[in-house]
Amino acid sequence: MHQLVRLGNEVEQALREGRPVVALETTVINHGPPYPGNLEWALDICRAVREGGATPAVIGVAQGHFLVGMTGSELDRFARTKDIPKASARDLGPVLASGGLGATTVASSLLIADAAGIPVLSTGGIGGVHRNAPVTFDISADLLQLTRSQVAVVCAGVKSILDIGRTLEYLETLGVPVIGYRCKDFPAYYSTSSGFPNPQRADELTALAAAIDLHWRAGATGSAVVTAPIDAADALDGARIERAVHRALREAEQDGVHGAAVTPYLLKSVSAATGGRSAAATRAVLISSARLAGQVAGALADRQEGAPRQP
Repeated sequence: MHQLVRLGNEVEQALREGRPVVALETTVINHGPPYPGNLEWALDICRAVREGGATPAVIGVAQGHFLVGMTGSELDRFARTKDIPKASARDLGPVLASGGLGATTVASSLLIADAAGIPVLSTGGIGGVHRNAPVTFDISADLLQLTRSQVAVVCAGVKSILDIGRTLEYLETLGVPVIGYRCKDFPAYYSTSSGFPNPQRADELTALAAAIDLHWRAGATGSAVVTAPIDAADALDGARIERAVHRALREAEQDGVHGAAVTPYLLKSVSAATGGRSAAATRAVLISSARLAGQVAGALADRQEGAPRQP
């Protein structure tokens, strides 16, 4: 085990016994709704992983270590504490050295999950290529980390504020397989379809697990991305979001908003355009992805044991 990893008792036992485990990031806790709503989100996400048949392992940084599988009191501490720094892969050294708390992103959670031997990570959506990337080179660290960590990421695609077409092109360049589970379209987080097709599709858990496992057995050292859309009942109007994003991009340029400040600016505009429904959609995406991630983790564990799981 990696010397910086501290496993929770339940996660440690599950890994020792070869039972399925799903890694979860903590940015969704510290950048979600105010306490106690963020704690309720975290508990609901963990519950969804269990409904999928796996053990949840919430990941964070504390006291110079990686916490993998937080206890209830640790989750409460993360949810209560304000202004916890967001720790992406590049930030882990300084945050560890500080001895304080750090909320993990997809990129850092991939690194830590891989170090802990957890082959599945659940998130609402991965980062991607930003719409102004040809000028700013603003590309999420998630994409490069996907080439470095051997973890299957279950998500609902990427947010509509990103350049989805370029994100898919970049994932192809990086050699990261994108597999839609029972869906032909690449989802756009709040919306069931981005207008782009998934490069690959699997309709059965056994086939999906085989594709992921054989990707690694073939010698690939990176991740695989599994997409499944938000439930139609919880989805938002993609055209309305697109109009809001275009308007917000123009306003951001006029207001001199650049760099890391652009994303929260755009998300605030999307929230306003949807009458606040984007928060409920985010919760729905996180829960549906977590439930499927539990099923994917179970199928992978069963494949390793040679006992196929029925869908």
